[in-house]
Amino acid sequence: MRMLRALLLGLLALPALWATPAWADPWPQRSVKFIVPLGPGSGADIGARLLADRLPARWGKPVVIENRPGADGLVAIQAFVAANDDHTLLFTPSGSFTVHPFQYEKLPYAPEDLVPIARLSNTIMAVGVPESAGITTLAEFVARARAEPGQFNFAAVPGIGEFTFDYFVKAAGLRVAKVPYRDIVQAATDVGEGRLQIMMASYAILQPQAQAGRIKVLAVNGRQRAPILPDMPTAIEAGFPALELDGLVGLFGPRGMPNELREKIAADVVATAADPAIAARLAGTAQVVNPGGPGEFAADIARQRAQNAAIAQAIGLKPK
Repeated sequence: MRMLRALLLGLLALPALWATPAWADPWPQRSVKFIVPLGPGSGADIGARLLADRLPARWGKPVVIENRPGADGLVAIQAFVAANDDHTLLFTPSGSFTVHPFQYEKLPYAPEDLVPIARLSNTIMAVGVPESAGITTLAEFVARARAEPGQFNFAAVPGIGEFTFDYFVKAAGLRVAKVPYRDIVQAATDVGEGRLQIMMASYAILQPQAQAGRIKVLAVNGRQRAPILPDMPTAIEAGFPALELDGLVGLFGPRGMPNELREKIAADVVATAADPAIAARLAGTAQVVNPGGPGEFAADIARQRAQNAAIAQAIGLKPK
């Protein structure tokens, strides 16, 4: 009877063992890879490398960066999804993919394949015009563009930036021409020279021309003022909520990653982001440290997706 009782107790214990998450052993078991959809030196790349330099002290394993730029982020996302590995994570601005369903009829991945883990920062997006134009506010630009329909042109950073600016143009009732750029940094030079009348991009792209006195920055796009530009109004404060855009940047895991593992990784990212040196370095790339866990990050992204859906409907955008 004692042997039978021991056997029964052992069988009863098996479900508990089966329910133990696969990651119950110390994670990570080997090196961790961050795939970044932008090239070396970009804001997202710098953020990823700042984490990669510090997280090994907590994880006991190296973190390597793999830059996979191209195709509006699709190259990196495909590589990430194909890996299907909890040691291969995606470090990206959410704007690189939240517009995809409205741009492409068929995608090589599903939105559920990208599971939010941790938010690290917000990229400061801004709107600038030629200093020589004498325009000092967004309202002045809108008034002048309405008075001279068809005489103004614009450029915006591809993806969510261009998407948002298209909505602003429609909402404000403007007739301005879009100028495509292979290298959006060149657009900032053209604004400074007066060849382009308005531009929306990360402040890091506008900053050199602004500091040289050739570009006048009119507003930032985030819901809150940027700490490095405390006197600069947001687009909402300027009276143009259609230009609202928060540049969310963070870490994503594969579909099916357990919540407990996401929380563990996020806690390490948030703790690491408390290092003042990270805030200082990201400020130099026009980013604001804004760490958050899976729940906060997922809520931000859900809000951005809903905002994009409303924009797509408003401007009549059909995926191709």
